[in-house]
Amino acid sequence: MTSANLPRSHFDGELDSLQNLLLEMAGRAEELVRIAMEELARREMLGAEEICATEDRIDQLEVEIDERVVELLALQQPIATDLRFVFVVVKACRDIERIGDHAVNIAGAGHRAAAHPPLPEIREIWEMGDRARGMLSRALGALVNRDADTARAVIAEDEVVDTLRHSAFDLIVSYMQQQQRYISPGVNMILVVQNLERIGDLATNIAEEIVYLVEGHSIKHGGAERQS
Repeated sequence: MTSANLPRSHFDGELDSLQNLLLEMAGRAEELVRIAMEELARREMLGAEEICATEDRIDQLEVEIDERVVELLALQQPIATDLRFVFVVVKACRDIERIGDHAVNIAGAGHRAAAHPPLPEIREIWEMGDRARGMLSRALGALVNRDADTARAVIAEDEVVDTLRHSAFDLIVSYMQQQQRYISPGVNMILVVQNLERIGDLATNIAEEIVYLVEGHSIKHGGAERQS
């Protein structure tokens, strides 16, 4: 039994509510990444108020999810798939909150960029931003649909993001070596690249947890299950 006090229909409603909170949190984080990349492109921070409000809402959702999870574990005592779902929500919640933090870092880099000459165009950075947002969006879609195949596609895309990261890093370093005036903006953009890579890693973490939710085994750390 999932609960000694409430019928299954009510318990399912509680799980749906928990999932909806997580989806809202992820949507806010995805939006924060979009705003951050716009700030970076403009080399200023016109959206500071929106960024703060979005980050605050993400933090509020994290607290609310934690409270709901504690209540579910204490009162409903979920088992089997339901328990796996609750654990996945807890882990994904942490990853999404960190994605929001990395997005704020990127926005801050956009603000700092105004103090330096711009680097030549580095297309890889913008592609990393697009792919990282897309990975997060597809990972959460996989959660809604309990779709392990889509989750695995997200995991595979992390290699593309890593390749873009290496390419962007090499370009930035080459510009810094060519002209001294590119050293400070180059360091700033290296931080952006690192934050984008971490967003991709965190979206991958979420996708791995969804495979665990659907299939009941972990594919983290290159375990044997990943090759099966």
